[in-house]
Amino acid sequence: MRSPSPTMPLLLALLLLAVWPRPATAQRVLLRADPATDTIPRRYGPNRNFYQHLYLGYTAVVGAADGPGAPLRYPQSGEVFAGLRNKWRITGATAAGLDARFAYLRYQLRQSSTKQVPTAQPHYRESLGLTQLQLEPFIRLSFGRRGNVIGHYLDVSGWGSWALSSNHSYEDRPGQGQGARTLVREVRPAYLRRWSWGLGARLGTGRYALAGRYRLANTFSSLAPASYPELPRWLLGLEIGVF
Repeated sequence: MRSPSPTMPLLLALLLLAVWPRPATAQRVLLRADPATDTIPRRYGPNRNFYQHLYLGYTAVVGAADGPGAPLRYPQSGEVFAGLRNKWRITGATAAGLDARFAYLRYQLRQSSTKQVPTAQPHYRESLGLTQLQLEPFIRLSFGRRGNVIGHYLDVSGWGSWALSSNHSYEDRPGQGQGARTLVREVRPAYLRRWSWGLGARLGTGRYALAGRYRLANTFSSLAPASYPELPRWLLGLEIGVF
């Protein structure tokens, strides 16, 4: 009589393991393979609980100085900036936010016989510049049909800034001595205020927004001559979101 093959018990054991049900193991694999199907809602996104993105833009100085003595060149006078925007949704149509940005504001002075800021001396080119860190809390009202996108919105805000540096720069042609030109940069002149604040508004759709800011603080400090007229308070321009 032929004895059974020694491989038969091994084959039977493998067959039983292959067909034996394993519900607990299958459940663990499904949860690991598709975590997006769980019940936790997504909280980050353009129209969700929290969102942040970079932005940049340019706003031009609008208007004239409050009196003679500081004629400006347009549109060379303005502010270029880049920042980080943080937004928290309050309701479906309202949100609160905080901007932190780096900005460079320049007043390009036009040379004329009436110029008094900062001196009456004429130059080939002259400007006042402030490099600033700015914070701007805002309230947002969204409108129109939208999904998880920025959509259409109106922001109203208040802002404050601190000047990391300030300067008075000018260029003379021909230069002193035998030079073709002379460049002079006076750092932190005492007549320029380092702290500033004001109000703002934005009207936007998607990544683009028209922006306006109004400065409540004066440009010049108490050390400036009384003859200095206040510089224009309005900045108007365009912002572009980076997302």
